[in-house]
Amino acid sequence: MPPRKRTAAGQGELPGVSSTKEIQDILWKAADKLRGSMDAAQYKEFVLGLVFLKYVSDAFAERREALAADPELAAIPEHRRAAFLEEKDEYTEKNVFWVPPTARWNYISENASSAEGGVGKLLDEAMDEVMKANKALTGVLPKIFNRDNVDQKRLKELVDLISDARFTGHGDRPAQDVLGEVYEYFLENFARAEGKRAGEFYTPASVVRLLVEILEPYEGRVYDPACGSGGMFVQSGKFVAKRRGQDHTHDIAVYGQGLIKFLR
Repeated sequence: MPPRKRTAAGQGELPGVSSTKEIQDILWKAADKLRGSMDAAQYKEFVLGLVFLKYVSDAFAERREALAADPELAAIPEHRRAAFLEEKDEYTEKNVFWVPPTARWNYISENASSAEGGVGKLLDEAMDEVMKANKALTGVLPKIFNRDNVDQKRLKELVDLISDARFTGHGDRPAQDVLGEVYEYFLENFARAEGKRAGEFYTPASVVRLLVEILEPYEGRVYDPACGSGGMFVQSGKFVAKRRGQDHTHDIAVYGQGLIKFLR
C-alpha cells in the first residue's frame, strides 16, 4: 500500500476524517492498542490525554491556515509573515490554545520513532509545554507517558492511529462540539469497561438529556460542579439551539469543574 500523503509543508496533518463516527472508530481502535497492558481506568487517561493534544493541535493548525490565507499577508515580506504566524495573540484572541512548535501533532508524529528518550518522553514534554503556554491548562494535562510500565511500542502505534483523526474541517460544526461528542463516546465505552464503578466519572447521555429537558435552560447560568466532559453544557447548548435557534446559544453561560476546562 502506498504511503498516505500529507498536506503542505508546515501543516503536517493527514487528510481529515469526514465524520464524528469515523473519528470515534479510529480512536477506539487506538484504545484497543492498550488493552491487556493496563486496565480501563488507566488507558482512559492515556487515550483521552492524547485525544485532547490532537484536538488543540488541529484547532491551532486550522487557525494558522486561516491566518496564512489572508490576502493582506501576501504583501508582507516573507520573514515577517513567518513571525506573524507565530504571534500567540492571533490564536488566543479566537479562543484557540497556543501550541508550541514541539508540541504540535505534526512534530510529534514525525519524531515519534526517532525521539531521544522515546515517544513517551516526547509526549510528556509536549503536555508540559502546552500547560506552560496556556494558564487555563496548568496542572490539567496528564504526564504519564514516560513511565517504566508503559509499552513504548504500543504508545507509538497509538500516536500513529490518532494521527488519522481530525477535529476540524467538519463544515459549520465547531471543533469543540466534535471533541465533546468524542469524549462522551469514550467515557460511555470506558464506563462499560470499568463496570460497577463507572458512575463515578460518567453519567449516561440519556440521563443528562432528561435533566436538561426538566431544567429548560433558555437563558442565564448553567452550573455543574462535576461536569466531567461537559455533557450537561453540550446538551444545554443543543436545547437552546433547538428551541430558540443557534443565534441564542450565547444566552446561557456555563460554569463547572472538570474536563470542560479543555473546551474553554
